Amino acid sequence: MSRLLHRTVFADPPLAVGGSGIYLRDAAGRQIIDGSGGAAVACLGHGDARVNAAIADQLARVAYVHTALFSNEPAEELADFLLADAPGGLTHAYFVSSGSEGMEAAVKLARQYFLEAGQPRRSRFIARRQSYHGNTLGALSAGGNMMRRKPYAPLLSEAFSHVSPAFAYRFRRDDESDAQYVARLAAELEAEFQRLGPDTVAAFCAEPVVGATTGCVAAPAGYFQEVRRICDRHGALLILDEVMCGMGRTGTLHAWEQEGVSPDIQIIAKGLGGGYQPIGGILIHGRIIDAFRAGSGSFMHGHTYQAHPVACAAALAVQKIIRADGLVPHVAAMGDVLAAGLTERLGNHRHVGDIRGRGLFQAIELVQDRASKAVFDPSLKMNERVKQEAFARGLAIYPMGGTIDGAQGDHVIVSPPYIASQADLDAIVTRLGDAVDAATAGVS
Repeated sequence: MSRLLHRTVFADPPLAVGGSGIYLRDAAGRQIIDGSGGAAVACLGHGDARVNAAIADQLARVAYVHTALFSNEPAEELADFLLADAPGGLTHAYFVSSGSEGMEAAVKLARQYFLEAGQPRRSRFIARRQSYHGNTLGALSAGGNMMRRKPYAPLLSEAFSHVSPAFAYRFRRDDESDAQYVARLAAELEAEFQRLGPDTVAAFCAEPVVGATTGCVAAPAGYFQEVRRICDRHGALLILDEVMCGMGRTGTLHAWEQEGVSPDIQIIAKGLGGGYQPIGGILIHGRIIDAFRAGSGSFMHGHTYQAHPVACAAALAVQKIIRADGLVPHVAAMGDVLAAGLTERLGNHRHVGDIRGRGLFQAIELVQDRASKAVFDPSLKMNERVKQEAFARGLAIYPMGGTIDGAQGDHVIVSPPYIASQADLDAIVTRLGDAVDAATAGVS
């Protein structure tokens, strides 16, 4: 048995010893399609020589400096590369080592912004149930993943409250149109502002396309525009968490580009560095920076490894490749291919209730009965069964249970590297379809 504390103590996972393109190789020599990019991370796949060279070059220059003493070239260049045209008014970046650290930084920045602006009562944050914003205590407090929150509930902050998710497949009533459903969700958010006191709310936090917790759920058209109006009416910030769905994953560089709004603070991570180095960060609207310039001038937050030179060099290389190779439009085109393939193979499957997502960020929701949307007994762990059957066929996917409420519901995510070809996607769809057939065989 391994001396590492793995995600379960009952069995050691396979040992990955190599990777090239969309494939990983285990110690037994098996080639596995990385059909989920890990956790929607490996956007360029594995072993890209250009990224490896950028990392080696930076290591030869300087591996680490502390940001209280120095800045560094890769961090400055990465910020310039991402924000040269100030997308949506975002003008500054703050780089950390994970998405969870990014969420912590966003919450702290929002709180301090209102202190700088002379509004100290703003200390409350509203997020959504069945969301996920990270695994540190502050980020876990913001998130609405009931399964992950439950063991640590006594430790979580009461500064966060939660409203309903924008999850039409499960929660839109049969007698509602999308517009009526959006109006109901907006009314609920407005009511929560009023319950807390509008002048106490610092921000509303949401994933534009919800990732692991519900499986690639996009909101109905107009939802985020309503959210933006409510935040603006009450002077609160809009924090958009694009850790999983951002940096090209949904077919635009930023997922919010498809919603007709822009955030005050955006969290980025997984697709930023593609897994070549641990990196995350936040992108910050210019008006927040202006408030700091007019106030204390200092963000009272920091990490030892923030803006790490090697991590930033890797991320810069990844982002340059994504742009130079035209991978964002490729994701949009291949996303259509993947969605069509999943629909053709599984669209009428008795145990697939919904196929959803954007770009190369797609999920299937597994159900006991398609017509009634009845769920599998959670004890069956159907998402894990599908994962295991897929792995046996040479495909790695991302499974999750508790899709609906933290206890009930199963889904699996397919989020392959941006470099995936149509042939790659055909192989993924075939293997996943066969895995679903095998996992659900004999289950009534």
